[in-house]
Amino acid sequence: MRLLRLGAPGAERPAVRAGDGRVYDLQPLTADIDRAFLEGDGIARTRAALDAGGLPPLDDPGDGSGDRVGAPLAGITKIVCIGLNYSDHAAETGATIPAEPVVFLKTPDTVVGPYDEVLIPRGSTKTDWEVELGVVIGRTARYLEPDDDPLSYVAGYVVSHDVSEREFQIERGGTWDKGKNCETFNPLGPYLVPASEVPDPQALVIRLWVNGDPKQDSHTKNMIFPVAELVRYLSRFMVLRPGDVINTGTPAGVALGAPDPKPFLRAGDVVELEIEGLGRQRQVFAQA
Repeated sequence: MRLLRLGAPGAERPAVRAGDGRVYDLQPLTADIDRAFLEGDGIARTRAALDAGGLPPLDDPGDGSGDRVGAPLAGITKIVCIGLNYSDHAAETGATIPAEPVVFLKTPDTVVGPYDEVLIPRGSTKTDWEVELGVVIGRTARYLEPDDDPLSYVAGYVVSHDVSEREFQIERGGTWDKGKNCETFNPLGPYLVPASEVPDPQALVIRLWVNGDPKQDSHTKNMIFPVAELVRYLSRFMVLRPGDVINTGTPAGVALGAPDPKPFLRAGDVVELEIEGLGRQRQVFAQA
């Protein structure tokens, strides 16, 4: 079962791809896939409705060839990002492996659909790619204790593209926020895959291509801080609420870590990315 949203920006309708590959309308069950849906046990209700044959089928294949595919989650209130969470990525950028997770925030209005155009900011010379496993919180996590199960607070997983502008991030005042929050800088989806269908988030192949050339090819087992540890850690510093997203970091293979001249993105470039079992994205980059 895969949750998704179809339609024009701001007018997406909720849908679900069943195990048989068909896409069904979720509007009889919910107005959207959002915090209220997650808090109201929406994933379990969706599964029950599918099993009962209670959802109308859609002609749209939900693969980008029909209606636009939007981000699979609406009403995101915060995106918490983890930097330098793969040792090979830290090494390629010359950074020291962190003793604790490096945390920064990305604004929810950076989120676009998985096949939407991504804009290279005006004045940018170092726009970069970063495929990441996104974690969607399903219930409020606050001061989790050692005997709590952090993964029980996870609703599901998504493919997330943490697009970054490296000059803005590193050379323009010492804060990462300027390089992370440009418009369209977080394509998300195509699916929200329930946690029950991802037995181990540390057992997923993660890949990215630029213009057909492989750039990133790794595995989530290589995270320095795994998903469970991140959820527990973050809950000590902020309240994680249903619908919040955690971007868990990117492996080696970004433009910043390449030999000079570094192949930063330009208008017309095509980036494709995927995570095993979670789906595939494709974006064409354009000048803002």
